[in-house]
Amino acid sequence: MIPAHGIGGVEGLPLDGELVLQTGGVVVLMSFLAVALLWRTPRFSGPVGGRALPEVPPGVRLGVRAVLLVLAGYVVAVGFLGPQDPDANPAPRALYVLLWVGVVPASLLLGPVWRVANPLRLLAEIVAAALRRTTPAPLPARLGYWPGAAWLLAFVWLELVPTGRDTPAVVAGALLGYAVAQVAAGVRYGPEWFARGDAFEVYSTLTAALSPFGRLDDGRPGLRNPFRGLAAVPVEPGLVAFLAVWWGSTVFDGLTGWTGWRALALPAALDTAVLVATALVVGVLYRLATGRLGGRLASTLVPIAAGYTVAHYATLLLVEGPRGLAQLTGQPLGAVTAVPAPGLLAGIQIGAVLVGHVVAVVAAHDRSVELLPVERRLADQVPLVLLMVAYTMAGLFLLVIS
Repeated sequence: MIPAHGIGGVEGLPLDGELVLQTGGVVVLMSFLAVALLWRTPRFSGPVGGRALPEVPPGVRLGVRAVLLVLAGYVVAVGFLGPQDPDANPAPRALYVLLWVGVVPASLLLGPVWRVANPLRLLAEIVAAALRRTTPAPLPARLGYWPGAAWLLAFVWLELVPTGRDTPAVVAGALLGYAVAQVAAGVRYGPEWFARGDAFEVYSTLTAALSPFGRLDDGRPGLRNPFRGLAAVPVEPGLVAFLAVWWGSTVFDGLTGWTGWRALALPAALDTAVLVATALVVGVLYRLATGRLGGRLASTLVPIAAGYTVAHYATLLLVEGPRGLAQLTGQPLGAVTAVPAPGLLAGIQIGAVLVGHVVAVVAAHDRSVELLPVERRLADQVPLVLLMVAYTMAGLFLLVIS
């Protein structure tokens, strides 16, 4: 059987599905009613204050990027030259588990880790120096997050659609092609490119908006209120598209994990169409629910996407993560037998989904209080809240059936 993911699989909730769905919808709705009654003025807008922390020393940043660049080169090389069995080659787990899945909890806990550690930034600097390109071209403002959204769609297609996606040589080719394209753009546009065009860095940075660690209003790193960090996400073109691809692809992944879907055995072209359509539906429904405020409320989708990502990939990370680390360090895969307890797993999954949606409701209400006139605050929030309830129940439903 072909796994639903690039490598490994996920497990559904070992709980009564109807009870989980009802609880999820009620929790989100009640959280909205509570903040609507008690929250009359914005609390998270304005300067992002907090407790300043020391900067990451340039030498540490350079060292981390150098180590990861060497590691990435090793993964690509072993992907091409090593055994083509995914269980004997670290390339698939390095990409699909350690990077793609692992960067979310790392960013939630530690802040924008991939912006600090991104080895492609270092490689672009090396190439630019070799070419003596000292003045990068300005990155067109109209691009915004659109390049990141396009690259994210390309990656999730690779992870979820082709039958040979776990072949180490395919993974190595994808990593090499991605690196070449990103470094070329980084040489042309400078470091600013990676903040908008590198799908993994955008993914990590948006997730890190929910971290207590981040940039304060004066540019220094510090401890801050995560709600203020979320409110400070810049509103740029393509932000809704990136979030729609992120959330929509995870929904598609949950759908393809359902035994009924797998029984259909659809060709790759139809799977691709459904993947794109899912992202489009997520984006269109959001735009219809938010109207002219769509761009300024877009960051409130981040907790939903991050929460469901943690819930959906919890099993994959807890089981395949240690195996990926074992492969990278040369340990036998069979020696790693980490299996999460069902109760613990269920708690992580339900908690991640519900906390993510409650945070989204609170953030959306706070932003709406700031942007809407008093007489329209509650009425104009209703469509978005109902959409969030629907998202919550859809996410929990997919966890139940997968």
